[in-house]
Amino acid sequence: MTEWPPVDPTDADAVADARDEVVEAVRDHAGRIAYQLALLQGGDYGRREFDTDGGTWTVKYEGGDLEFLKFDPSSGSDVYVVSTKRPPDPAELQTALVDYDAFVRSYNAYVDSLEGLLDDVVVDAPDAATTETVVAERDAVLDRVAEICGRIAGELHRMEGGDYGTFTARVDGTRWELKWDRDGVSYLRAGGSGGIYLISQYEAPAAADVREYAPAFRGFVEAYNEEVESLEASLERIEI
Repeated sequence: MTEWPPVDPTDADAVADARDEVVEAVRDHAGRIAYQLALLQGGDYGRREFDTDGGTWTVKYEGGDLEFLKFDPSSGSDVYVVSTKRPPDPAELQTALVDYDAFVRSYNAYVDSLEGLLDDVVVDAPDAATTETVVAERDAVLDRVAEICGRIAGELHRMEGGDYGTFTARVDGTRWELKWDRDGVSYLRAGGSGGIYLISQYEAPAAADVREYAPAFRGFVEAYNEEVESLEASLERIEI
């Protein structure tokens, strides 16, 4: 008959503590490799594989910090030597660490292979052209457009009353809309709801858009003038 209670189970704390100590040392060492890779590859996150005779090591980093270090042996299952999840099995860790020096040598060889890579590269490019003149010309055009729109907004406010309103017109098939409020012009838009804002409370339009739409602004002003003249003619016929 089996004696009860049986023999006490062996305490695994010592093995687990030793495993955790080794993993922490690897995390620190491989973390420096991850940081150097982040500098070299120029990104906040990425991954790179290093081949050895014993298998393939994968370094994944994020924000310059080591995300995980995985060893894929030539035969057998992958081992996450360092990860953000559970620690590795001690036996699997021991198997992987036999190849760790080879992994570091592979990394060093990779870095060495890049030494002098850019020595013969010469950046011989022409000076970048300044946009100062283009911007000044764009702003001059938009200032004139804004000035005229301000006058139109004032006249519409006086004629229609209220705190805000819009005036729309089609010029060569393109819908133009001027929105005004008590402060003046809210926006001038060409091309419908997804169109170009020539005048707005935000950034100025691109110079290419100004070149495309500014010539048609004359037609928009003419449409406004025709609308006012039509109203004047209509009122003249009213007898009281």
